[in-house]
Amino acid sequence: MQIKTPTEIAEASLQAGLAKVNSTRTNKPRLIVQAIMAGAFISFGGILSFIVGYGMPSLTAANPSVQKLLSGCMFPIGLILVVVLGAELFTGNNALLIPAYMRRSATWRDIAANWAIVYIGNFIGALLFTWALVYSVGLTATSPYHDSIIAIGTAKVSMPWLTVFIKGIGANWCVCLAVWLALSGKTLFEKCLGCWLPVMAFVALGYEHSIANMFYLPAAMMEGAPIDSLTALTRNIIPATLGNIVGGALLVGCVHSYVHLSRNCNKN
Repeated sequence: MQIKTPTEIAEASLQAGLAKVNSTRTNKPRLIVQAIMAGAFISFGGILSFIVGYGMPSLTAANPSVQKLLSGCMFPIGLILVVVLGAELFTGNNALLIPAYMRRSATWRDIAANWAIVYIGNFIGALLFTWALVYSVGLTATSPYHDSIIAIGTAKVSMPWLTVFIKGIGANWCVCLAVWLALSGKTLFEKCLGCWLPVMAFVALGYEHSIANMFYLPAAMMEGAPIDSLTALTRNIIPATLGNIVGGALLVGCVHSYVHLSRNCNKN
């Protein structure tokens, strides 16, 4: 297995970021479609993770780490689809646009525009998938899934704001490290493995991913969880989003650009 060096990965992230900046400037309709795709892909990973992880309560009740492991092993399919099929994911873009900014090839306006468009598109894709391919077909309507999805949603809005924020940092640190690892590989296997390991870890550890929660919270609400939209946004989605930005943009985008691209920062 011959993978890229850390510097080559950083250069690849720079080129990926430049392509995203160009798409934001010149082809917003395509960007929106790609963002909707990503929201659906992450939700697909979410429901697969949920169905497998919560489908054996007699086993996992006495072995809670087994449930976490099963859920973690299934969830990465969402990011694998995003990376391999060229969808646009807000949390991945938190890191991928930073090298272009640090090389002065992108502005904060470019970054804000991309993040805003992709975030909204991800939300649309997640909601459409959750309603059409989860709720309307009854995937969470029966035991043990009905009570479990309500419990998950309720737990997500019951944590302190700061806890959700910090868990958001952890989640997107892992997700963006997964994107970086995927950039290191050339084959499908290498990219899948790069995506799988850190994402499995963040799910097993219970960190908070804003786009994934655009699936979990609406799914819980559709099944009757005592959560309103404002509570879902203010108690989970917003703090998780802010934490995701810190975890991706600062801990991955800035750090790896500084370490591996800083000697070339003044060339452009």
